[in-house]
Amino acid sequence: TLALMARTAAWVRTIILAPIFFGVVTIAVSAYVVIFASIRPDHPHIERPIRLWARLFLWMAPVDLQFEGRSNIDPDTQYVFVANHLSNFDIPVVIRTIPHRLRYLAKKELYKIPVFSTAMRKVGVVETDRGAGPATHAKINAGVAAARDRGYSLLIFPEATRAVDGELAAFKKGAFRIAIMNGLPVVPVTICGTWEVWRPGAKVFFPGRVRAVIHEPIPVDGLGHKDIEEIRDQAQRVIAKTYEELRNVL
Repeated sequence: TLALMARTAAWVRTIILAPIFFGVVTIAVSAYVVIFASIRPDHPHIERPIRLWARLFLWMAPVDLQFEGRSNIDPDTQYVFVANHLSNFDIPVVIRTIPHRLRYLAKKELYKIPVFSTAMRKVGVVETDRGAGPATHAKINAGVAAARDRGYSLLIFPEATRAVDGELAAFKKGAFRIAIMNGLPVVPVTICGTWEVWRPGAKVFFPGRVRAVIHEPIPVDGLGHKDIEEIRDQAQRVIAKTYEELRNVL
């Protein structure tokens, strides 16, 4: 049947392309970034191999990516972008969608990968440890402040983990606390379709259509700790509404 043929083709692509991408391309790009960043830290050229990596990541499935909303953001303004989290394809989707120089919060497990971990540290990716509790907050805050001072915008997934069932989970407050503390406007980003491409725990990825929408920024000027929940709820409402709309048309 057509369904069996499609699944077989997906398995073949995964078996052949995943080892090449993660074992060769990712390490090669990481090595290039480490060497270049050691010579010219924060040079805009570093973004080129990162965007190439994202493009090749999406090509593996392949993903048919369509995005909108770039006109909502100012290329000369730094932001905290907050997006729903469905799949390991979300980060390359956001890198391809948002033209800003982005850095994100990465779980500590990724820092066990040789070369890749060094590249992340060189370019200012912020290490997180969800199991460390309050003790890690100071380290995260320092990493965020350093990324901000280096001119980067931040990408944070406020659900903190991927949605195993494809449904949005409650947003945590951390991303919005970071935005207010650092005076960076919050930009909600809706992602739809990546769960169907590579859902959490799956051993195979499939071709698929993905849509990403950059929404209007939420200003944080003059806001304080008491406003965190309000900003969080506003961002989640925007993302949830658009997510449901996109699911009905994809």
